[in-house]
Amino acid sequence: MVATMLVVATLVFIVTNLIPGSPAALILGEDRTPEQVVELNRELGLDRPAAVRFLLWAGQLIRGDFGRSLFNDRSVAQVIYSRLEPTILLTLSSAVIAVLIGIPLGILAAVYQRTVLDLGAMAVALVGAAIPNFWLGLLLILAFALRFKMFPSAGYTSLSDDPGATWRYLVLPAITLGVSHAGVIARMSRANLLEVLQTDYVRTARSKGLRERVVVNKHAFRNALVPTLSVVGIALALMIGGSVITESVFAVPGVGRLLIESVLRRDFPMIQGVILLIAMLVALVNLLVDLTYALLDPRIRYG
Repeated sequence: MVATMLVVATLVFIVTNLIPGSPAALILGEDRTPEQVVELNRELGLDRPAAVRFLLWAGQLIRGDFGRSLFNDRSVAQVIYSRLEPTILLTLSSAVIAVLIGIPLGILAAVYQRTVLDLGAMAVALVGAAIPNFWLGLLLILAFALRFKMFPSAGYTSLSDDPGATWRYLVLPAITLGVSHAGVIARMSRANLLEVLQTDYVRTARSKGLRERVVVNKHAFRNALVPTLSVVGIALALMIGGSVITESVFAVPGVGRLLIESVLRRDFPMIQGVILLIAMLVALVNLLVDLTYALLDPRIRYG
């Protein structure tokens, strides 16, 4: 994880400094003069060579300091922290929806292989995986926010202010973000379970007269869950990054929307801080998935 974060930090710094446009020019507005731009670049430290700025920034990161925003002179860490709640709740809600839809669909398709149920479940999974997030979000807003007025179309309320309103605001974004990953989870669950159902110990369990439900749930599904968990972990990591588009569609003031705003403003320290946070969360998710393997399969041990 440490090596990964070092590589990500280096790439993020290089890419952000390749973005065209001057932060100083955007801050000063259209009435700026070249002298004012030069002076503000000097005050912000943007006139220094890129190598010097990278070393200074890396030194700040080692001390746990992400720097300060170029636009509001606030700490990058404080700004990200204030936007973290909606992103975490949205990602977790989307993951729950993806698992609750994807795994049952995969089990249903595997148990009733080559039947109408199998074809129907895989058709639903394929459609869910193929629909772009932004388009599905707009359809949900049109149907459930504008026509039936069941949920708000955009915005967010903090969990500490009104928990009920918070979840009402998150329903449509969570469905938008979770449905596409549910299709991938369903297809992988089906493939993994079909492979396990053809093994010798499953045939032995059936020959003993055990009910099919017991064979599938107790013997087959647990072993099929280990490779499926890898897909769930990848999906969760993709949801963290995919929240950028979903938060923009539903105007959720989360970390993803903050990243879009920072790119438009050329707020380099904020862009770097947000991307590093997303990379760190993805690395932690992958680590958690690896550690969970040992709980599901006693044969796996980490030394």
